[in-house]
Amino acid sequence: MRFRSITLTHLISALPLLLLVACSTVPETGRRQIILLSAQQEKQLGFSSFETMKSSVPISQDAAQQAMVEKVGRQIAAVSGLGQTQWEFVLFDSPEANAFCLPGGKVGVFTGILPITVDESGLATVLGHEVAHAVARHGAERVSEAMMLQLGGGALQAGLEAYGYDTKTQAAAATVYGMTTQLGRVLPHSRSQESEADYMGLLFMARAGYDPQAAVAFWERFSQANQAAGGASTPWFLRTHPLDRDRIEQLQRWVPEARAQMPSPGQP
Repeated sequence: MRFRSITLTHLISALPLLLLVACSTVPETGRRQIILLSAQQEKQLGFSSFETMKSSVPISQDAAQQAMVEKVGRQIAAVSGLGQTQWEFVLFDSPEANAFCLPGGKVGVFTGILPITVDESGLATVLGHEVAHAVARHGAERVSEAMMLQLGGGALQAGLEAYGYDTKTQAAAATVYGMTTQLGRVLPHSRSQESEADYMGLLFMARAGYDPQAAVAFWERFSQANQAAGGASTPWFLRTHPLDRDRIEQLQRWVPEARAQMPSPGQP
């Protein structure tokens, strides 16, 4: 009993120092974040997951569409400020209207989203958003968050055991802890990261020469497609992403700031 109490006390007292060492700043927004993974660990995680993805999901054989994805992606990456990154942009043959980014600059686009992107500017909206996830290290931040929440759950269980609570009470407390952290931290933080990626992506696409107003048009088309597919029925507090209308309103407010960062006519 005494040993458990001391261990828990030491763990809690060391946590502020751990968070201080692991604290970093997101480019463009200045938001402070906690990342417990090293850059090398983050890259290895992304590389491994992307190789698995490429071996399990068919890669599009449409050379023209793949070339467009690579062209737009590399133009966005070039102005992202994330140097020494092994960027990879792959078009996967899947009807899903989605795209993703793994740590280390590994970006995947599904062919199902191309009818919604319509043109290069629409695609720049999607790829700007995904590149922003990499620049902001959102993947590593989410893994770090999961590690910290797991640590909190372990500390809760150790405390209940130390005070002699039975297994039924421990299980009930674990359930409440899981629901509270999911609704109160994990999902809101995910939505916040998505909004941050929207903002950063808008700046990146503008710097790459794409009119940021195209992002508003893309999300209007995406919202229509989402409603047609029945994706608008999930309550907002259970979503990992902001509501489409909220994203559109935010982007409209950010467009003037992004447009100011577009290259001048004749500027490379």
